[in-house]
Parts: sequence; C-alpha cells; structure tokens
Amino acid sequence: MTPTETTRTALSWKLLPASLLSVSAVPLFAAGNETLGLGLLAAGVVSAAFIDRQLMKHLALVAAGLLIISLVPLNADLSLGHMALMGGALALAVLLPWLVSRFVYRENIIRFPVNTGRPWPLAAKLYLLGVVALGYFILPAYLIRTGVYQNWPDASDPTIFWRLFLGVNSVGIWDELFFICTTFTLLRRHFPDWLANLLQAVIFSSFLWEIGYQAWGPLLTFPFALLQGYTFKLTKSLSYVVSVHLLFDLVLFLALVHAHNRDWLPVFLY
Repeated sequence: MTPTETTRTALSWKLLPASLLSVSAVPLFAAGNETLGLGLLAAGVVSAAFIDRQLMKHLALVAAGLLIISLVPLNADLSLGHMALMGGALALAVLLPWLVSRFVYRENIIRFPVNTGRPWPLAAKLYLLGVVALGYFILPAYLIRTGVYQNWPDASDPTIFWRLFLGVNSVGIWDELFFICTTFTLLRRHFPDWLANLLQAVIFSSFLWEIGYQAWGPLLTFPFALLQGYTFKLTKSLSYVVSVHLLFDLVLFLALVHAHNRDWLPVFLY
C-alpha cells in the first residue's frame, strides 16, 4: 500500500466516529429523539478511542458541548429564567471545551481571534453589504410564507422587543464561538477543511432547526454554516465572521418584528 493509500485509509476510518458525532445532532436537536442522538454521540467518541486517540480527545470536547446544550430547551422563550438557563448552558458549552483543551490537554487549538491586526479588504466589506441584501430578500419571504416567524414571540411589547434583540444577537455570537472556533477548528486538525466544514455544518444547521429555523430552513442555514466556516478559514478572524452573522441577524430581527406586525417596517417586500 502506497503512502497516499495509507493516508486515505486512515482518513476513512477516522471519518466514521466524526460522522457519528456530526449526525447525532440531527436526532438530538432537529428530530427531538434524545435517546438516538445521545447514543450516536457516545458511539462517535467511543469508536474514536479505537481508531485515533487524539481524535477521540477532540471529539469528546465537541460532544461535551453538545451534551450541555441538549440539557436545556432551545427555543425563543424570553422569560428571564429561561434566558438565564439557556445563556448559562451556551456559555458553559464554549467554556468547558476551551478550558479542557488549554489546561488539561495543554493545547492552544481553540482560539477566538478578534484583533488580528489585518484590515478587511474591499471584497470583505462588499461581502457584508451582500449579506444584508440577501437577508433582506430571503428572510421575510422565508419567515412569512412558511409561518415559522411564530417560533419567535411577538415583539410588540418594549420589554420583549429588547429581549428578542438581545437573544437573537447573543445566539448569533455563540454560534461562531462554538460551531466555528471550537467544532470546525478541532475537526480541521484531523480532516481536510472542506470535510471538516461539512461535518460542522450538519451540527450547526441541526441546532438552528431547534432554535426555530424549520420548514425549508435548512436550505438556508446549511449553506450559511458552510459559508461561515469557509469565511473563517480565509480571514482567520472571529470578529469578521461575527460581523457577518450579526448583520444577517439584524435583518432577521427586523423581519421578525415586521412578520408579527405587518404595518411596522413596511420596507420589506412581504
């Protein structure tokens, strides 16, 4: 067997546990089958122990984060109690893998590069405008025609308005911290970038399904997850991918307000 063939064989074996972990997010978050989801999650980590110990250690970090967030309801309940519970779980799901990686494994793989010292080129700035334009044309049509806007509360009340704004933006930032800076980054240590990106996008879009992006939402969220991973690969900048996400979420927030109250924000086409 040639060195290339040996590498391909090793990669194929490593893909099995990583795929089990990635696919576990579908029943765990999208289908609401926790038994199957947790079983696949455990199978991914355990099988990795027999294939590649380093892969097992990294999959265990991702699995720990997924397990934590599976313990709380992932919905748009804007009561203070639920926001505190969900916020705490999301924070721990990012913090625990970073702490274990940094201080137990003694690695410096999971990083959150904000101040990279590199200015954004013109293409990057134009891309931000393109994100706003795509959100403007796609999001209101998606939310209203499918009725999924009802997965989020009516923000007519000023208190709910600001809580919804905070919730949408906080989850958007967390998505990049966990799915891109943690999950994608760890998977890249073992797989080609394109494959690691596909694996994280399955988890990313499954999580967003439970958050509320249902109906044909995965046709929107899966490409978005892939683009965010690819953008992070190119820019190596958390601040940039967060900017992309928050701009998209700003349009989402405004579209949600409009969907619940059609006479508000009549700038949208729907």
